[in-house]
Amino acid sequence: MSTTTTSHSRAVWLPRSSSSTQPLTRIARLGTDDVQHEDGEVLVRLGDPPSPVPAPFAGKLLDYLGRRPNTMTATNPNARWLFPGHRAGQPMTSGTLELRLRHLGFPTQRGRAAAIRHLVLQAPAPVVARMLGYNADTTARLAEEAGGTWRHYAPGDHSR
Repeated sequence: MSTTTTSHSRAVWLPRSSSSTQPLTRIARLGTDDVQHEDGEVLVRLGDPPSPVPAPFAGKLLDYLGRRPNTMTATNPNARWLFPGHRAGQPMTSGTLELRLRHLGFPTQRGRAAAIRHLVLQAPAPVVARMLGYNADTTARLAEEAGGTWRHYAPGDHSR
């Protein structure tokens, strides 16, 4: 994860590992309700279960929520998007988000695939797929490309 400063001199929390593993269309569509603050812990709902946000990024994310861009206009005063767009009721487009991330030095496509390859070496592809909301076939293919050793993992309930 990383905290960056935009050209508007505002600190913006960007989930570096998440933006590397989540499609930008999903990141752009995160709502403010996808950020949970309970019992002193900040979580972001990227999949099930929600992912914890470590300090100091948790505090920065909560600060960002209070001063998101594009909410001081007549068309977006009550925008629920984590990254509100310029059009009323719409999130920032994934293209705009990608340009901002690239401008800030974040990898987009190649970084995302590399991050998933790293994850599927540590956990079975179906688990990673379910955790990130990805297609299981995609994570299985990336696991095979990465030389993963979880090929014979059988997902599901094995308590019987």
